[in-house]
Amino acid sequence: MSTSPQSYKAELVGVFGYPVAENPTVVMQEAGFRALGLNWRYLTIEVRPEQLADAVRGLRAMNFAGINLTIPHKVAVIQHLDGLSPEAELIGAVNTVVREGDRLIGHNTDGKGFLRSVREDAGVDPRGKRVVFLGAGGAARAMSVELALAGAAHITIVNRTASRGQELVALLNERTQAMAEFVPWQGAYTVPAEADILVNATPIGLFPDVEAMPAVDMASIRPGLLVCDVIPNPPRTAFLRAAEARGARTLDGLGMLVYQGAIAFQMWTGVEAPIDVMRKALEEAFAG
Repeated sequence: MSTSPQSYKAELVGVFGYPVAENPTVVMQEAGFRALGLNWRYLTIEVRPEQLADAVRGLRAMNFAGINLTIPHKVAVIQHLDGLSPEAELIGAVNTVVREGDRLIGHNTDGKGFLRSVREDAGVDPRGKRVVFLGAGGAARAMSVELALAGAAHITIVNRTASRGQELVALLNERTQAMAEFVPWQGAYTVPAEADILVNATPIGLFPDVEAMPAVDMASIRPGLLVCDVIPNPPRTAFLRAAEARGARTLDGLGMLVYQGAIAFQMWTGVEAPIDVMRKALEEAFAG
């Protein structure tokens, strides 16, 4: 009596970062795999900066289907890849790598995840809007580029380091249709009355420093302004609570985290991600 062959081989994906122990992506990705009965595993792997080249060679040798990149590898990984998506090339950073045959192709799903959250969770179309980003790091770069490509009319980059802020503004002005300007972050930032969307794209307020807030003049936050925070843990940051008290609408970072992960999930597996399952898994993890 013959039986059909049984495969015990799981497809491997994961994340490289340093530090990486508190990265919650494994929670939602593995919940998605289980929900769809996929024999996939997501590994949270600590990779020091000087180990990145070896780590990429290792994922090639072990036939990983792909990998996520988090701090500090999103830019450094580019030199070890075989190609970039147009968005990743424009942003200049990679957070998701997908194996295509023998090639490793870099993508950036951060900005796309944020854009989907703004549209679907907040119900706001960024087209024609005036947007202010606090910070000019990798998150701000990805999100501001995607909002510019989606038709945002004006983007203000507020940052303490002038060179980094001016570099992002130059990119937006040269490569997108949005008008962009840089404003030095000195003291408490006053949000312009004409702003439609304010985004904290810094890690200020991330667990365990949950009471920390970006330096913003809260009196300048008004009803009707959409205030967003990229921080997923805790989802309802001190900054968002303070903005709500001023009558502003708020959008937490949980949606962005779920949506960018769902995009990577589909890129890797070829299957549409179970977004509700993934979101619930993260909510339960953060509540715990």
